[in-house]
Amino acid sequence: MKIAVNIARIIVGLLFIFSGLVKANDPLGLSYKMQEFFEVWGLHGFNSITLPMSVFMNAFEIIAGTALLIGWRIRLFSWLLLLLIVFFTFLTGYTYVTGKPTNCGCFGDCLPLTSKSSFLKDIFLLILIGLIFWKQKFIKPFLSEKLNIIKMVSVTIFSFGLQWYTLTYLPIVDCLPFKKGNNISEKMKVPANAIPDSTVITFVYNKNGQEVEFTADKFPADFNSTDYSLVKRYDRVIRKGKNNEPPIKGFSLSGPTNEDSTEIVLSQPYAVLLFCEKFSVSPKKWKADFEEVYKLATLKHIPVYMITAAPGEALEVIEGTGFSDIQIFKCDYKAIATAARTDPCLFFLKKGTVLGKWSYHRMGNVIPNINNIQESEMLPPPPPKMPEDTIVEDSTTMEQ
Repeated sequence: MKIAVNIARIIVGLLFIFSGLVKANDPLGLSYKMQEFFEVWGLHGFNSITLPMSVFMNAFEIIAGTALLIGWRIRLFSWLLLLLIVFFTFLTGYTYVTGKPTNCGCFGDCLPLTSKSSFLKDIFLLILIGLIFWKQKFIKPFLSEKLNIIKMVSVTIFSFGLQWYTLTYLPIVDCLPFKKGNNISEKMKVPANAIPDSTVITFVYNKNGQEVEFTADKFPADFNSTDYSLVKRYDRVIRKGKNNEPPIKGFSLSGPTNEDSTEIVLSQPYAVLLFCEKFSVSPKKWKADFEEVYKLATLKHIPVYMITAAPGEALEVIEGTGFSDIQIFKCDYKAIATAARTDPCLFFLKKGTVLGKWSYHRMGNVIPNINNIQESEMLPPPPPKMPEDTIVEDSTTMEQ
């Protein structure tokens, strides 16, 4: 029994550390997943605290996993882990049964699991943690108390420090569809190996005051236009497809006229995109750095765009700045949140392919990329805009 308990301790400890590290790489990812749960349950008031909850949850997984491995404060952590895994099992079970949200985000965006896999994983962990809780007397610390405390303090500092870094400077490992090297246009397409949903056309007719439903291949033998009147028809999914959604959804750029300009932006030889979801960071902290980027890009005839979910606020932000004439595009905030894990975040594109992305703390890192563009790759300066009321006469008419 002692051997089984210690094997369970190692497995659970390593899994919790791994899970915590993967999510600590991108705390905002778990925060958004929590918001999905709260939206399903109608608890929108909790959305404002999901990020602190995410940070503490990720840190706890790393700390608890480490404590389990070194056998420190086993009575306390066996209780905490048991309560946590019961809660996790409820969440993954709820997701598996209802399909909402589509997954629990247990291992973040870097290792997405189906709802079924997540639920089975938590059942497995529940059994192991139950064994640890039952036979915790077999787990003993193998380091001195002083060394254990030093180790736990170090792990705690690391757990929160890692998340501070990734929230400030973007995730260390980017697992999002907007990561460096990806072509945004390609990621907006359904994958080539996608298996579509299998659907069947279903009709609802009224017969003698009662609604009857049947599929296109199973019409009733007595069907006629006199006794049956059509109520509606719809496509019923009989088998869910697989991998049939594009990695990037909702990324549509539109200006004041609401005309879709996405492909125009993504087809530019080079482009700089400034993602500003809601201007949660004061422009005073990044305005000077971006003005330098904007000036250099303009000299190189590289278009610069601001992508935001709040175009009205954007006009106030840019007023009186060195980039007051920047073109602003409106985009869904969820798409921006997926693209940019800091607010703001700077992208450098080449024909829609992400050459680099930086948080507002490192905007200046794009400058060497712009300077390295050869003159032959530069765009010609745009033609001057003609007044809207200018009439261009046909040359033949002018000669007459």
